[in-house]
Amino acid sequence: MGEDSLQGYRGRLKVALEAIGAGIGDQIKVESGGAVYEGSLMPRLESDDEHHVVLKLRNGYNLGVNFDASTQIERVGEAEKPEFKPPPLPTMKEGLPRVSIVSTGGTIASRVDYTTGGVHAAISSRDLLSIVPELSDFAAVDADILYSVFSEDIDSRHWTGMARMVEEKVDEGVEGVVITHGTDTLGYSAAALSFALRNLPIPVILVGSQRSSDRPSSDAATNLVGVVTAAATAPFAEVVLGMHETTSDTSIVFHRGTKVRKCHTSARYAFQSVNAGPLARVVEGRVEMLEDDYRRRNEGPLEVMDGFEEKTALVKFHPGFQPKLVDWFVDDGYRGLILEGTGLGHVSTGLYDVIERAVEEGLYVGMTSQCIWGRIDMDVYTTGRELQHLGVEPLGDILPETAYVKLMWALANSEDLEGAKALMRENIAGEYSDRTLYTGRFG
Repeated sequence: MGEDSLQGYRGRLKVALEAIGAGIGDQIKVESGGAVYEGSLMPRLESDDEHHVVLKLRNGYNLGVNFDASTQIERVGEAEKPEFKPPPLPTMKEGLPRVSIVSTGGTIASRVDYTTGGVHAAISSRDLLSIVPELSDFAAVDADILYSVFSEDIDSRHWTGMARMVEEKVDEGVEGVVITHGTDTLGYSAAALSFALRNLPIPVILVGSQRSSDRPSSDAATNLVGVVTAAATAPFAEVVLGMHETTSDTSIVFHRGTKVRKCHTSARYAFQSVNAGPLARVVEGRVEMLEDDYRRRNEGPLEVMDGFEEKTALVKFHPGFQPKLVDWFVDDGYRGLILEGTGLGHVSTGLYDVIERAVEEGLYVGMTSQCIWGRIDMDVYTTGRELQHLGVEPLGDILPETAYVKLMWALANSEDLEGAKALMRENIAGEYSDRTLYTGRFG
């Protein structure tokens, strides 16, 4: 039996399957917990346990059956071996714009593990291209796997890798770059690339999905078609995030990387521009610009500033916040803190001493708001003015997550603290809005 004959199985369960001569695709009968199940033995994606055997039943559903010392397994027949085989890659047409898809993982590049019901990073960007062949109608697409991780495992090292991959693709002459990414920290990566990629000559579009690509309800294909269309033909050359505009498949909307936030756990329209309007949308295969002020294509040359200082923290103030937490950051050698304060930019007066110490020790301390919409104003109340006197820098309407990423970038790309302060005050990638945008949906 080949080494892949029991793909994904291990431990006592693998030994039991080997003992009856079972391989992937064979018909087996499992008696467990007083019930009997029969079906084809399915492969397992990588999983942490060795206690479930996966069957494809006659009705077409997959079922995970618990395996323990009392479980009886019998091989009752041999069947065609199941295997995930994506369709062949489509033939690329001559003369189309070149677009590169770079995969970092996430739900858009995942499949369901029917043992646990969980989702695993498994499908490569090449697979995505073969599953969505219509991409070849309007772009010559190539695909690369840069990482294969979920977004909660993305950190500043990955941001640097993404920036350098974009630089490589720009040097190759592509018209646009699409980066597939898990949605949970997609906003952080979009902000990081917005700062790291200076004088960008082409669109760089980050995209994810809320449901894995092997589910009938997946939004992966629609998102991919929309973002590749924009990468190939849109007039802007900025870092943006492209996802569904509404629950329907009618439009994909593009948010600037420094002004976007995930505002819903699972809806297709999870991402919203905050304190700004979206930059563009794709409807019926056409790019519609929603803003007049944007960076145009081919206004390079690209400059990559991909350093990020890891000794930086985003600290959310809350009632009962303990001052010693700020002391810990100072004692551990951190170089900067972004405070997510209340309302117009406040924290408890009980934090004054530790904040003053942090500033005196050379840390940058910036203030943002816990509120989603609006901007801070630390001149309205006494607390705000006192915090400024201690050295806290007000950061207008910048999102806390964006401020955190920008500070990491500013500290790594400045010679000293004053240089970092100057970068933090500068509107580099649209992170600050000149005025607070009124949006009828929210007030």
